[in-house]
Amino acid sequence: MISILLPIYNSESHLAACLDSILLQTQSNWELLAVDDYSDDDTWLLLQHYAQKDPRIRPLQNSGQKGIIPALRLALLHSRGRFITRMDADDLMPAHKLQTLRSLLQFRGPGWVATGKVRYFADEELGDGYLRYQRWLNRLADSGRYFEEIYRECVLPSPAWLILKEDLLRCGGFRPDTYPEDYDLCFRFYEQGLKIVASPETVHLWRDHAARTSRNSEVYADYTFMPIKLHYFLKLDYQPARPLVLWGAGRKGKEAALRLQEEGIYFHWVCDTPGKIGKDIYGIRLKSYETITSLNNPQVLVMVAAPDAQVEISGHLQEWRMQAGQDFFFFC
Repeated sequence: MISILLPIYNSESHLAACLDSILLQTQSNWELLAVDDYSDDDTWLLLQHYAQKDPRIRPLQNSGQKGIIPALRLALLHSRGRFITRMDADDLMPAHKLQTLRSLLQFRGPGWVATGKVRYFADEELGDGYLRYQRWLNRLADSGRYFEEIYRECVLPSPAWLILKEDLLRCGGFRPDTYPEDYDLCFRFYEQGLKIVASPETVHLWRDHAARTSRNSEVYADYTFMPIKLHYFLKLDYQPARPLVLWGAGRKGKEAALRLQEEGIYFHWVCDTPGKIGKDIYGIRLKSYETITSLNNPQVLVMVAAPDAQVEISGHLQEWRMQAGQDFFFFC
């Protein structure tokens, strides 16, 4: 059986469509652990109404700490399925989602996470940022290079994966109080050596709207991502015997520089902006990016976000025979 974990807060306006999409799944052996996380609209009444129609829907009320992570812990505690997935109350499941992901995972067995492609939709025009993220995620599904790209952004969006319960628990489940929780969990999958298999089909329909939690909650603000990225890089991929290079002196580059200094980690700081080369920032002299070629087996953290600049930087790194995920890591 598949256990679907669904934390809900004030999602009455979209919840019925979400639940209807679950009820239409071609895979019928599932249970839905739907946790009302202190909603003050009619979410609880709607859940009870649906539960009366279908006993596979199991409403729960969060009576402990408020928040997505505590709600997920409660849902996981009550889950009975061998397979675990997540859902968001704003979104929709394509009818084949559970069957597709379950088939992929059953074929591989323990040590794997199943996912697939995603598609955003909205009542109004989607922003460029969402469309770029969608295209990037779907390219990862085609290439399979998930963990090579993990420091850019969350490579496994929370409602678009399926995992064996035993593997989820081995990776710590939802115990850490670390947000963004989906990104932290993705890093723990990486840390534990799980592999990712992706369907070429779209397995999740992501609804964007003005009240979406990821748009409004501070725990998903842009500034929350750099600490988690650097934490896991230093834990999992940093090799202290090799020179460390920070490429980029914009906002993210400066944030990373300060955090590395706080950790007491020495690094070279380079850029390709003539007006910045030779200047001191935070007591560190910025050098030309060509300095990298004079270092012995360096690791490079790229903090440059502009797409055109990233293409140029990738060209230099490949010309120098550096390998993604080993010698260089894009952080944006």
